[in-house]
Amino acid sequence: MPSDEINKTSLEALGITLSGKLGNPEVTLLDDPRLDPRIATALIEASMTFPAQQPNVHGNMTYEDAVDFTMYMHSLMASMSEVIERTMPDFESIESYELPIRGHGSHKIDLLIDRPKDAHFRMPCIVHLHGGGMIFDTARNASNVRWRKSLAELNAVVIGVEFRNEGLSEGHQPFPAGLDDCAAAVRWVHENRDELQISSIIVIGESGGGNLAISTALKASSEGWGDAVDGVYAMAPMLYGFYDAPPEGLLSWHENLGLMGDHATVRAMRLVYDPEQAFKDNPLCNPLFAPSDLLNGLPPHIIRNYELDLIRDEGVVFAQRLRAAGVEATSQIVNGAHHVPEIAMPDAIPELTRDTLSSIAAFAYHCAR
Repeated sequence: MPSDEINKTSLEALGITLSGKLGNPEVTLLDDPRLDPRIATALIEASMTFPAQQPNVHGNMTYEDAVDFTMYMHSLMASMSEVIERTMPDFESIESYELPIRGHGSHKIDLLIDRPKDAHFRMPCIVHLHGGGMIFDTARNASNVRWRKSLAELNAVVIGVEFRNEGLSEGHQPFPAGLDDCAAAVRWVHENRDELQISSIIVIGESGGGNLAISTALKASSEGWGDAVDGVYAMAPMLYGFYDAPPEGLLSWHENLGLMGDHATVRAMRLVYDPEQAFKDNPLCNPLFAPSDLLNGLPPHIIRNYELDLIRDEGVVFAQRLRAAGVEATSQIVNGAHHVPEIAMPDAIPELTRDTLSSIAAFAYHCAR
């Protein structure tokens, strides 16, 4: 009998069942007993509204195939945005405006700013980098708009960055285009702290935006403007693309494989972000294995991970590496959740949404100078 079967049999004899695919290779996300039933209901309702019509995603996709997949995902997010818009709260206490700045190369980067009305005191600034695998979606998506305004209600200036990505922008926009825009935005905010009346700058992001938030802090530190970033809050960060094999030593890549995302899907996103595999070892592209000397001196981090997420342990391991380098870093795992439901379905699990929003705001105030 193979050793893995012996170990599984021994665990079963003790009454221990392994989670996810480790315990049941046939389990799906919707019938995984760990999943919050309210999330399952919301996913079923979403599948009825947006039936699966995505391109065939497989391990031998060409770059062109991967771009087509990106465009499908971008259009899907746009369709979902229309539905979310119909349940958008009024946010009467928040004023919102857009401000264009110039990025490297003098192209325009739109900043979407939300802040409490009639607030004449310094407050933290939260720079939000939206998710989408670094390659699709927009800061104008209704779910991102709602997230920023909800944070602004907690007495913060919140700035969304419309960075370049493949789904949004003309032409091809691989690494480091989007990251450069995020960095330019943070530098502009830092240079205008007094005008914006802000007391701290934290950079937040989810999924691909979590990658960009962490990479922005790494870029700032490596280029000598690390004082611009007072903290990083990353939710389910994508910290390593799929190249020849999945990252080593990450249990979630086995436990949650196929529940929501698989090797081919992550490879397709990486193929668009790094088409020539030129940046596999570049920590600004794939921060998971950033060297300790680059991590040393980074600002405090909070990394929020999700129990049923394929990339859960990327955030867990990165937080461990931050602490080993002397960085204040907290890693959390949200039980019962798949991948950032607070933004995709905020009303399905309202107590989790409130908790995450409060956690971000408290962290921003903690980082105030």
